[in-house]
Amino acid sequence: MSVCNICPRRCLVERKWSVKNSGRVGYCQSGMLPVVSRAALHHWEEPCISGTRGAGTVFFAGCNLSCVYCQNYDISERRKGIEISIQRLRDIYFDLIAQGAHNIDLVTPTHYVHAIFQSLKEPLPVPVVYNTGGYESVHTVAFLKKKIQIWLPDLKYSDSDAAKRYSDAPDYFQRATAAIEQMYRQTGDYELDSHGILKKGLIVRHLILPGQLKNTKGVLDYIADTFDEGQILFSLMRQYTPYGRAEEFPEINRKITDEEYAEAEAYMEELGIVDGYVQQKESAKEAFIPAFDGTGVRETAREI
Repeated sequence: MSVCNICPRRCLVERKWSVKNSGRVGYCQSGMLPVVSRAALHHWEEPCISGTRGAGTVFFAGCNLSCVYCQNYDISERRKGIEISIQRLRDIYFDLIAQGAHNIDLVTPTHYVHAIFQSLKEPLPVPVVYNTGGYESVHTVAFLKKKIQIWLPDLKYSDSDAAKRYSDAPDYFQRATAAIEQMYRQTGDYELDSHGILKKGLIVRHLILPGQLKNTKGVLDYIADTFDEGQILFSLMRQYTPYGRAEEFPEINRKITDEEYAEAEAYMEELGIVDGYVQQKESAKEAFIPAFDGTGVRETAREI
């Protein structure tokens, strides 16, 4: 790679290979070698991902979005983690598979896409989940064709003002929807196995933000207008908890109300979106944020 155009930011800088090297980084503030914060079985994804044994979740440090309310702020913005080799990354996949993981769940992976591509040079015996904030380039999604079996993007915003204010990405909806449609073209309709575990397909997530029901309804309108029943899964999330820099934005420095979630859920039902998931109120707890303490990562590695 000469210059980085992996994501819609198109920083066009020649990113340094390692955090130990001198050189440049782009918006994500990351080198090319992956920095991983945690690798462990995770039981708090959608049921068709976590199943009974858990998803084999690999949390990457850094991000291309900088959402002010990110619940993974310690790793997305502070980039707490351990730099590892591509071979170690692949070894981690097999460590998780040996523990019983239904799949390998790559969380916030985009800025390390070249290393991930190399780590998946040979297919894995379980599906690979690409768990992303949704701010993706179509060409990067296409680059990963046949490497990813399950796409798990957020669709955070339909409103460009909210996308700009909270994630510094006014073009988010345009970019995310184009990428989502490419993801669907690559996987086709979702497929579950006999135990209800997702084998392939697309799950679109949307986290309801306080006071942003118009934004949520725009997302739901897009899903209803774009996809038919049986094509994709949709996850309407109520787990928002003020975190990161949310206190700097008073309008979102609270949890959503029962009334807000009820209105969003009713609108989803009115649109006929039936394939997917809703969340219980109890999901909005910091206790569900895992410890980003290097679990499952350390071997011969350098913590940063």
